[in-house]
Amino acid sequence: MCGKGPQAAAVTSLTRYTLRAAALHDADPVKVLTTLNTVLHERYASGEARYCTAIFGVLRPGGDHVSVHLASGGHPAALIQRADGSADFLPTPGGMLIGALPHAQFTPAHAQLSAGDTLLLYTDGLTEARTGPTRELYGDDALRTFTAAQPPAGPQALITALTALLTSFGDGLDDDTALLALGMPAPLATPVGEDRT
Repeated sequence: MCGKGPQAAAVTSLTRYTLRAAALHDADPVKVLTTLNTVLHERYASGEARYCTAIFGVLRPGGDHVSVHLASGGHPAALIQRADGSADFLPTPGGMLIGALPHAQFTPAHAQLSAGDTLLLYTDGLTEARTGPTRELYGDDALRTFTAAQPPAGPQALITALTALLTSFGDGLDDDTALLALGMPAPLATPVGEDRT
């Protein structure tokens, strides 16, 4: 979100309600962000420019997996922690800031979450935190490495680990940070000697 205070709160409110209304009409993530871009650009074109980044997605359960369809407008890429312990970004290159231009392009992305996988959404306050004696940016690579080092124990465990990481940054955390993790539950272990067939 561009700015702080009452003006930023007004943009946040307009963004939230526009996303909800647009998704009711057509839940395609690119179309939803396109509608939001039109609303923000028209609302603030004659005054001080207001814009934001956003990521919007739809989850569709499909038996043993969940299909993720999302689009990004200038927002950090989602990160997927897999049940096998790997972690990688769901790329959304080229997604433009929302509200800055009359005709912005948004980038769609698709993935599947299988049992034990976790999808992480976060704001750039996390990757732009300053760390170490030279106050270097924490960065995307460090976030991927940190996430891959965490046991794949589900969304709550990942949020707990990231919250501790954010706390460790101390005054290196200059910007507000939001985290959201969604997961596909891992199957329950079958006790020894029990047959579930």
